Amino acid sequence: MTGRVLITGGSGSLGRRVFARAAAAGWEPVGTYLAAPAPTADVRLDIRDPDDIRRVLADVRPDTIVHTASGRDRNDWPSTADGAAHVAMAARGIRLVHVSSDAIFSGRDVHYDESALPDPVYRYGAAKAAAETAVRAIDPSAAVVRTSLILGDGNGAHELLTRDLIAGRVEGALFTDEIRKPVHVDDLADALLELASGDFAGVLNVAGADAVSRYDLGVLVAHRDGLDPAAIPSAALAALGLQRPGDVRLVLDRAKQVLRTRLRGANEFLAH
Repeated sequence: MTGRVLITGGSGSLGRRVFARAAAAGWEPVGTYLAAPAPTADVRLDIRDPDDIRRVLADVRPDTIVHTASGRDRNDWPSTADGAAHVAMAARGIRLVHVSSDAIFSGRDVHYDESALPDPVYRYGAAKAAAETAVRAIDPSAAVVRTSLILGDGNGAHELLTRDLIAGRVEGALFTDEIRKPVHVDDLADALLELASGDFAGVLNVAGADAVSRYDLGVLVAHRDGLDPAAIPSAALAALGLQRPGDVRLVLDRAKQVLRTRLRGANEFLAH
């Protein structure tokens, strides 16, 4: 199935790629923005405002919604949590694919399948967990996609941070003991659209095949971009006493059964 797909957050890094991949696959994509329009987002939408969501849905009349929009910062509960609930309420009767995050987990259990219960250790993870709960309660037929670090096209937050750290434009470090399963933005976009065209309901982990530390991921990015990985500052969560999720690895067994999209690992898609 293809048709008109509404992409909330169409001006964001993931939303832009969902828009482009949707257009290439024969969908009619419509993207939303909050602050400034973009080539992939020409419909203004404030997901904090239920009336605004209802107005946009009435105007666009989408066949399906891919909800990639979230807070503009990691403490923006009204957008991340409340906004997801508002979208789900307004979208009842429309196929909904909601993007969640591995930030809902602490890392204490390391391996997390779809039955794992959220145990966030910081506000962003708590907001994403609340968003999941709201979406699943309001629309049990929705697909809730838990994903990880998103990169691969040069515009991912981790790619930008790596380049800024190497150039000395920002202070900080990449953690050697914060481990994730990074996903290529195109693989994630294709998986979201595949789910948008189907009837899978419930939680699905969609991440990359390789477990990689943030520091080692930065090294891969530096090699790909022809930069000096020795210039990347490193640190350990344990040494700094920071309250952040440590080792979080999404189990992908169900995704391999449900999806046709192949989820590459960072060692493959960042090979130089």
